Amino acid sequence: MFLDLASEAPCRRVDLSRSVCDAGWRDLRGFTWVQAASIMKKHKTQQKRSGWATHPVVSQSSWLKARKKLLDAEKALTRQIDSVRALRQQLPWVKVVKPYVFTGPEGAVSLSDLFRGRSQLIVQHFMFAPGWEEGCEGCSFLADHVDGARLHFEHHDVAFVAVSRAPLAEFAPFKQRMRWMFPWVSSHGSSFNYDFGVSFTPEQVAMKRVDYNYGTSPYAMEELHGTSVFAKRRGNVFHTYSTYARGADMLMGAHHYLDLTPRGRNDQGRQANWLKLHDRYENDQGGATRVQKEKGKRKKSAN
Repeated sequence: MFLDLASEAPCRRVDLSRSVCDAGWRDLRGFTWVQAASIMKKHKTQQKRSGWATHPVVSQSSWLKARKKLLDAEKALTRQIDSVRALRQQLPWVKVVKPYVFTGPEGAVSLSDLFRGRSQLIVQHFMFAPGWEEGCEGCSFLADHVDGARLHFEHHDVAFVAVSRAPLAEFAPFKQRMRWMFPWVSSHGSSFNYDFGVSFTPEQVAMKRVDYNYGTSPYAMEELHGTSVFAKRRGNVFHTYSTYARGADMLMGAHHYLDLTPRGRNDQGRQANWLKLHDRYENDQGGATRVQKEKGKRKKSAN
């Protein structure tokens, strides 16, 4: 199972490329999956029919009046985000006392080593459990945003690493396939994922004692996602912040580009239902995927 990072809806993995939602919006909790899916489908169909085809068209002056009203709301939101950002930076820290050991391409590394000479560290808790062949679409979507951002924030005293519970050998081929360059290490054999609220034992799941997202998201799964932040001061490492569920949305630039457009994220049936691993999208003409094209090029060069 994996969690849709754009919502708080957990999804049941049915094959390596598709997933089906188990729950929808908050006001649909309590419905069966079939009932919730039917309600969401009807809502989306109605929204699609009544939105795009009949969207109002007005004069420039009327548009400008509406735009200025929206601008007021946007500025209020920006000020609210600034306030929340300040509160986040004022959170007290917790000293990390456990000697966590991870496995990277060069061998065993400590949590302190992951800072790579910087004083701040962002950890993506990437959902990749032992035995999986590839990561979920949501975590991969978030990971697609990392390398471009790293070009900047690594020059601003911030390091980044992805951490997964699977052994390194199991997710290394997937990382290569996705062409990601960021560091990715394994926490296999340690309690790191469990201590930071993204992995849970089968017993916890069976007893529904999964305290995910500080107890606000009642999803009973062994693997979930999150982002944690650490600081290093005078040789000591401190946990400063963690966010889960929809908290990751602020890191997904592609979503915010879509939010500027008339159709927005244009989800059908469930949030981010259109999302795929980036090498599984077909081109605009419905042709071969990038992976298929690359295989074809390799065959030609071999001949």
